[in-house]
Amino acid sequence: MSKKVRKRWLTDWWPWRLNLKILRQNGSESRPYGPGYDYRKEVQDLEVDKVLADLRALMKESQDWWPADFGHYGPLFVRLAWHSAGSYRVFDGRGGARDGSLRFPPRLNWPDNIGLDKALRLLWPIKKKYGRKLSWADLIILAGNAALEDMGVKLLGFSLGREDIYEPDESPDWGPEEEMLAAQGRFEGKKLREPYSATEMGLIYVNPAGPGGVPDPKRSAQEIRFVFAKMGMDDEDTVALIAGGHAFGKCHGAGPEDSLGPDPSSSPIEQQGLGWKYHYKTGKGPDTFVSGFELVWSPTPTQFGIHYLRLLFNYEWEIETSPAGKPQWVAKDAPEVIPDAHDPHKKHKPRMLTADLALRYDERYAAIAKRFLENPQEFEKAFARAWFKLTHRDMGPKACYVGPYVPKEEFIWQDPLPERDYELVKEQDLENLKKQILKSGLSISQMVYTAWSSAATYRHSDRRGGANGARLRLYPLNQWEVNHPEDLVKIIEVYQGIQEDFSRGQEERGSKKRISLADLIILGGCAAIEEAARKAGFEIKVPFDPGRVDAFQEQIEIEFYRTIEPKADGFRNYFANPHRIDEKDPFSTPEYFLIDRAQLLTLTVPELVVLIGGLRVLGATYRYQPYGVLTENPGVLDNAFFVNLLNMNIQWEPADEFRYLFRGCDRKTGQQKWMATRVDLIFGHHDELRAIAEVYAADDAREKFVKDFVSAWHKVMNLDRFDLK
Repeated sequence: MSKKVRKRWLTDWWPWRLNLKILRQNGSESRPYGPGYDYRKEVQDLEVDKVLADLRALMKESQDWWPADFGHYGPLFVRLAWHSAGSYRVFDGRGGARDGSLRFPPRLNWPDNIGLDKALRLLWPIKKKYGRKLSWADLIILAGNAALEDMGVKLLGFSLGREDIYEPDESPDWGPEEEMLAAQGRFEGKKLREPYSATEMGLIYVNPAGPGGVPDPKRSAQEIRFVFAKMGMDDEDTVALIAGGHAFGKCHGAGPEDSLGPDPSSSPIEQQGLGWKYHYKTGKGPDTFVSGFELVWSPTPTQFGIHYLRLLFNYEWEIETSPAGKPQWVAKDAPEVIPDAHDPHKKHKPRMLTADLALRYDERYAAIAKRFLENPQEFEKAFARAWFKLTHRDMGPKACYVGPYVPKEEFIWQDPLPERDYELVKEQDLENLKKQILKSGLSISQMVYTAWSSAATYRHSDRRGGANGARLRLYPLNQWEVNHPEDLVKIIEVYQGIQEDFSRGQEERGSKKRISLADLIILGGCAAIEEAARKAGFEIKVPFDPGRVDAFQEQIEIEFYRTIEPKADGFRNYFANPHRIDEKDPFSTPEYFLIDRAQLLTLTVPELVVLIGGLRVLGATYRYQPYGVLTENPGVLDNAFFVNLLNMNIQWEPADEFRYLFRGCDRKTGQQKWMATRVDLIFGHHDELRAIAEVYAADDAREKFVKDFVSAWHKVMNLDRFDLK
């Protein structure tokens, strides 16, 4: 008799069911400090210098329960900060250090993070001391910075302001959890599939032993290059980070890997959240297992310098096997100049990882590394810049930075904006501008679509994008297929004409009031919604907050915005690759990408539902196609989308071979009534989404629908307005 599988969760029984959980995770109800807690306000009162002093003292106080290598915890804290920040990826902005999610699975349990649970426990007394004024997310990065400074690095600065989450980030994009240290499903040919940014599950970068564990430095360099690029780093950043980071500390592989216990989440309850207990000799100090490699990179492992680079180029290297059985490299004919981490009387030969030798045997990396070797001060500055980028890239614009050590320099990856040098428009000005926009010849669909296209580039994962700056009109966003490049040029010209007319009139009156294109684009969407609501019989004012400015082309990080061009946007009913849909792989479907985008926009399930219904009846669909516009009166803001979607007199059938398009036909006559996509139909098919759709389809819901749509619209239009928060 076959053994029955015990199924416990919805995803066990119905693994292909669209999971909305990511729209509910880390909500206000999971935050222990309550709804009135404002971390940005709390942290402004933090005495940062006292925290730094406590960290410096902690680093040199080796504790018996987890002895410090070389008597200094600095290298461990550098690794902690690096691995917290290093999981950031450009594709969707997820990962990184901004929310302290390293404290939770899956990241806590990744094999690449073995031992970092100990680093967190070492920091607990400092977290305990400062409580609500210092988040784990800030403390982790601050500890790395304090360690680097204590070990001789002059850093650019530091920002506070990272706010903790209190439950795991269950976004499904980290990879298939079935097998750690596997490249399962990650590669298409020789390239990593999106959204993956590490070559194997459970790593933050690449396998240090080489691709698939094969010690080939040149192939390793290829992997390093495209993985670091996916994390927003160029070749110079990459060499600086590796050579700078590997100036410190050691790898641990004192004995066999089969003596290693389970990860923190799988460990016995008596271990109290500590994992990877090593059942080999003492299991700590000189008997520690982390990566399985056993080596120290530099003769000065607690002091910054160029020794790592000097050793890299001064010796020839040959393969050896670590005590744990991993391939690593040892310098031929080299003296024993490397100190032991725990015995001051011992010395060792220089050793390296395959990933280290990639910096020597790849021509482009080697040229940069040699330049750094010959110019130590340039190397230190390059490392400081790359470290700041690594640890701050997910924090968003400089307006989000807090504290006394924020550097004055503004970086292109912070989405810089010019300072506003004019007076804001008043309420009457806005009303006059809205009338002018409505008379401009632009349709309701064009105004709403353009405003949404501008604002919905925002993603909360790294606080990038959004309407402020009107980047929509600049390269490369103005070439994104989903943004209607040809139509966009004409629409922007209309708004520019209105802007010029307004500025001319204000100058004639001696007024300094001006309005940006960024504001006009959003104001146009608001005006269109008010007009559409009026057509539905409702007088409603859509909130609008002026004050956006217009970015310049030189303020656009071009490669970043090229990389994040969307291939799916369910809000605008756009999906570039219907042929890739596989209904047995829920992560390939346009409805999955819709939920993913909704989470990046911080939307709740009801907000998602009402926005889709409103955008559809307003005709704000890709190429203004009728797909999903389930209304007899496009441009009228009513609940017709939900009424007609849930109408039992309509039956749906596939309209293409990919099961992306569907036609809705009258059950009695068979006559086609509507066309829709999977994204539209999911709101009638998925039980949770249908439950909300039924609320808005009810006869008494017309006014509620309009009000809720306006509220959700206003939220999205202002997601990037850090000047208002």
